[in-house]
Amino acid sequence: MTTKTAIITGAAGNLGKAVVKNFIEKNYQVIGTILNKNESYKAGESNFEEAELDLLNEEDCQKFVDGVVIKNKAIDVAVLTAGGFTMGDITQTKTSDIMKQYQLNFETAYNMARPVFIQMMKQNSGRIFLIGSRQGLDISKAKGVTAYGLSKSLIFSLAALMNKEAKGKNVVVNVIVPSTIDTPQNRESMPGADFNSWVGASQIADIIYFYSSEEGSAIREPVIKVYNNS
Repeated sequence: MTTKTAIITGAAGNLGKAVVKNFIEKNYQVIGTILNKNESYKAGESNFEEAELDLLNEEDCQKFVDGVVIKNKAIDVAVLTAGGFTMGDITQTKTSDIMKQYQLNFETAYNMARPVFIQMMKQNSGRIFLIGSRQGLDISKAKGVTAYGLSKSLIFSLAALMNKEAKGKNVVVNVIVPSTIDTPQNRESMPGADFNSWVGASQIADIIYFYSSEEGSAIREPVIKVYNNS
């Protein structure tokens, strides 16, 4: 049986860790990217590799993907969880603020998604999962988070373009749209919230795995909303 390969960016983040854990347990060969060794995931399993990579460096991302293909022959799944968040309405948001969020949420995704997509088109198979947001899906909900909403809106446009180019191929680009993710940081910043209505990182990881499995392979819905009761 051939081992499948998954690339997970942002492997040291709350969502990234959950996705890495899920795919390791499903016996994928998992390559997780981190920005620096200070945020090492330290999974310790034989089917996990960690790569220190600046996702804003397009050339390094291409070299990374090339290396994964040389070693593993194919890329079956890519889950691009790296990103960032900031508050600020239009009165508080400068062009420089928008550019920072653009880099964190779009460039980091595009620099990895593009070479992975090209490889998947060559092998005629694969799933890419991008992380969207409610504010990016419906920009009218981005009041108070202008730069974040604008940057995330591009994720949906990228998925639409890639799916158009991949029509007729067995390549699908999905956008996961979570509500508030139940993380220690979110609980600390919103202590009065109803945590039970939030969605857990492990729940999102389970959904991502299902859509990348044989059982979920016939589902081509590009936008996957994971809201729980929020």
